[in-house]
Amino acid sequence: MLTRRHFIMTSAALFSPPIAGPLMASTWPTEAQKAAWDAEVTPPNYDPATTNPWGLHPRFLPQQVIANDGLKPGDIHVDAVARYLYHIEEGGTAMRYGVAIARGNLYEPGTYTIRRKVRWPHWTPTQAMIARDPELYAEFENGVEPGPTNPLGSRAFYLFVGNRDTYLRIHGSPHPESIGGRASSGCVRMVMAHIISLYPQVDTGVTAYLYAPEDAIAARS
Repeated sequence: MLTRRHFIMTSAALFSPPIAGPLMASTWPTEAQKAAWDAEVTPPNYDPATTNPWGLHPRFLPQQVIANDGLKPGDIHVDAVARYLYHIEEGGTAMRYGVAIARGNLYEPGTYTIRRKVRWPHWTPTQAMIARDPELYAEFENGVEPGPTNPLGSRAFYLFVGNRDTYLRIHGSPHPESIGGRASSGCVRMVMAHIISLYPQVDTGVTAYLYAPEDAIAARS
C-alpha cells in the first residue's frame, strides 16, 4: 500500500551521478536482436506476480496496489526506504516493483522528468564515476554496447531536470540479486524482465519523484 509517509514525508531520493549513454554510439541492435535479448532475460512461462528464478523476496515481485489519492496517473514514485518503484495508473491503483538504489551517499533526491527512454541502451560511465572508482570503470570509458551484460540492461528511463540530463537512470540490471539493497553508483535498478513490462506503460514527459533513503530520514529526526 502506498503510504503518505513514503510518498510525502520521505521527500525525493535516489540516484546519483551514474550512467550515461555515449553521444555517438558505434552500433545499434536490430529489432530482431532486441527481441532475442528480451527472450533471453525473460524466464519461460513468465508471470510477473509469481515468476522468481532470481530468488527475490516475494514483496519485490510486481504487484498492483492501491495508490494514495491525488497522485497523477503516469508518474513514477520511488520509495528509497522500502525499495519500491510505483507507477501510478488510472483508477486509483499503481503497479509496484522492487528496486535497488545507490550505495553510500550517492543519492540525489528530487523531482525529475523522464525525457528519453531506450530499449537495450548503450552505457558509458561518467567522468565522476571513473575518477571515483578507476579500477572499476576506467576500462569502460569508451562505452559498452547493448546486451544482457550491459549495466543498463534491457531498458532505461533517462532523468532530466528541465533540459539537463542528470545522468541518472531507472534501468534494468544484469544483477537481480541486488534488488532490495543499495548497490548502484546512483541509478535505480530493476529486474530486466520487470522493466520490460513497465517500459511501454511509461510515457516521456512524465515525472519521477525520488524519495529520501532511510539514512536521510534518520539524520533529520
